Amino acid sequence: MHIVTGGAGFIGSNLVHALNEHGHKDVLVVDDLTDGSKFANLRDCSIADYLDVLEFRAILEADRDLPSIEGVFHQGACADTTVTDGRAMLEANFTFSKRLLEWILRRKSPFVYASSAAVYGNNHDTAESPEHEHPLNVYGYSKLLFDQYVRTRCGEPGSTVVGLRYFNVYGPREAHKGKMSSMAYQLYKQIADGGIGKLYKGHDGVGDGEQRRDFVHVRDVVNTNLYFMNGEPRRGIYNVGTGRARSFNEVARIIVDCVGDGRIEYIPFPESLRGKYQEFTQADLTALRTASCTTAFRDATDGIAAAIRAWRQEDQA
Repeated sequence: MHIVTGGAGFIGSNLVHALNEHGHKDVLVVDDLTDGSKFANLRDCSIADYLDVLEFRAILEADRDLPSIEGVFHQGACADTTVTDGRAMLEANFTFSKRLLEWILRRKSPFVYASSAAVYGNNHDTAESPEHEHPLNVYGYSKLLFDQYVRTRCGEPGSTVVGLRYFNVYGPREAHKGKMSSMAYQLYKQIADGGIGKLYKGHDGVGDGEQRRDFVHVRDVVNTNLYFMNGEPRRGIYNVGTGRARSFNEVARIIVDCVGDGRIEYIPFPESLRGKYQEFTQADLTALRTASCTTAFRDATDGIAAAIRAWRQEDQA
């Protein structure tokens, strides 16, 4: 049985769907369905069981066994980068992750978890090394804190323990995320629904809409997760992105071309984000390739076109 925490969320549900495609239907989904709209991400998936995150926490705290665990994909987290409640953020993203890691280490099963490129802040050098890690908000810090714990806890050989630092992930099954959905999805909805996509004006030497991010399709993220889950035992932290930053203006033009119409409007940069916003992200893939991961990350032009086809189908469902 594979366990997918956050299995009704964006990346988690895409993982469940991919596991099904590979013949794995004995999947335990762990999530919090207080937001009931997330059920839509799982209605075309086959799962063996569902546990609310509080039920699953009780299993961890009691150190109870679950049958035939093939591995854990830990995708569950508080991903709202605007949250300022540090206690809640660390409980969700650090304390819970520690408990889960210790539980799965005792069972010697593979553990692949979601970290984040937010740990780098505005550093342009994103090699997976402490001198490049300078998060700008408590979300990024919560992810870094668990990465640091993994580094100190999991140096010895054994079962797989791998952290994947996702860059800007976009694709199907993210509609429920609202303001935390990818910039690509938000731009698509703005242009498709109203004809006008909104980007931030320039500031601090950055031109209008010239903020640059490494946009990675969710299916490529899923394939990277599967590579580490199914491969030889490894321990490490790896970036997951295309290795090429694209400006928001470029992404907007791709979307306008796909939709067939639309224009861009520039809005003032929010004062509340000054000093807390990543102006540039680009994955250094050296460590990932050294680990023999050959995931072919699609370029934003092809990836966004594929995502728009999926988003249109979701709109019609």
